[in-house]
Amino acid sequence: MTTFECGPTTIAIRARYDEVVSDRWPVFVRPQPGELLSSWAHRLAFANGIAPRSFGRVLGFSGGMWSPSLDMNFQTDAVNILSARTGVSLPQLFTMSLKGSPLKRLLLPLRDDGRRRGSAWLQFCPQCLAEDAQPHFRRQWRLSTRISCAHHRCGLRDRCPSCRSRIAAFNQVELVPQHFCVTCGFDLRQAPKVSVSPSVRSLDQCIHDICTLEAITDAMLSNSLIRRLLAIPDICRQYPAASLVGLSTSARIRCFVRLAMRPNDWLIEDDDAVVALWRRSILSAGGHASLIGLLADTLERKRLRFRPEKRRQPMTELSTLLTAYLRMMENPRRRSV
Repeated sequence: MTTFECGPTTIAIRARYDEVVSDRWPVFVRPQPGELLSSWAHRLAFANGIAPRSFGRVLGFSGGMWSPSLDMNFQTDAVNILSARTGVSLPQLFTMSLKGSPLKRLLLPLRDDGRRRGSAWLQFCPQCLAEDAQPHFRRQWRLSTRISCAHHRCGLRDRCPSCRSRIAAFNQVELVPQHFCVTCGFDLRQAPKVSVSPSVRSLDQCIHDICTLEAITDAMLSNSLIRRLLAIPDICRQYPAASLVGLSTSARIRCFVRLAMRPNDWLIEDDDAVVALWRRSILSAGGHASLIGLLADTLERKRLRFRPEKRRQPMTELSTLLTAYLRMMENPRRRSV
C-alpha cells in the first residue's frame, strides 16, 4: 500500500483495488488513436490511483510482464474486467491489442537478455510523448521494422538514456506516469533526439507501408517477405546471422543506414509480378501516402482535361476523397463509426 501525506490527511492507495470499488471504476481514460492496450492499461491504473504492478493483480496476473502479455494474448478474464469496469467494448480493446496480428513475426520479443545490442520489447519517440496531452505508447512502436518517427523526423529509442534500462511500466510500484523510467525516474519525454537521415526514414516508411498494405489483403504477408525482413541484419552485412527482432533499436538503425545505400532489389523481388510492381511503386514514390497523392494528382489532371465546359456539376475532389480514405485506413476505429 502506498501512502501520501497531504497536510493533516494521509491518503492511502490500496493494492487490493478490486475489493474497494465495484461496478465502473471512478475515472475513465479514453483510449488514444493507435494506442497499445498495455499503454492504456497503465494510464487507467494511474488515473484511478493504483500502481501498475498492483493493477496487474486486479486483472488476475501474478506478476512479470503482465501488460505486454495482455497485448499479445488478450486474456479473456482480464479484458472482460477491463470492459465491464470501463465501458470500453471488447472489439475496441481487441483492436488495441496485438492478438492475431499478421505482423506477429515482426514484433519485438518480450524478453530482456541483458545484452547491450539485444532487443527491448517496446520503443518510443520522446517528442511524441512530449506533445501528447496524455502521453501514450503506440502499437507500431512494437514492430522491429520501425526505427524512426515520420512526424518528428527522428529515430526511435528503446532504452532510458539515463540508466539504459528498458521500458518497464508494468513493474512500477509507485504512482508515477508510465513515461518515467521505473529504474531511475528519468522523464522519457526529455530524451535527446536521435538523428536519422531522410533516406533512412524513407526506407523505414516504405517498408512499413508495404507491410501494412499487404497485411490487409487476402494474401496477407508472404512468408518470403517476412523472411527477408527478419534477415535484414544479414542482407546488409551488419550483423551476419542475426535476426532483426533480436537487435536493439540503435543496432537496427545501423542496419537501415546500410540498406539505404544499396538497391532495393532484395525487397522488390516476388513470385507475384503485381505485388513486385506495387512494392516498386511505393519505393519510387517514397511511401504509400506519396503514392496516393501522385495518383490523385494524375487522375485530377485527367478529369480536368476532359471536363465538359457546360453544366458543371458540384462534386468532391478526388484528392480529398483519397486523403479521407488514407486517414480511415490509418485509424481503424473510424471505420466502425
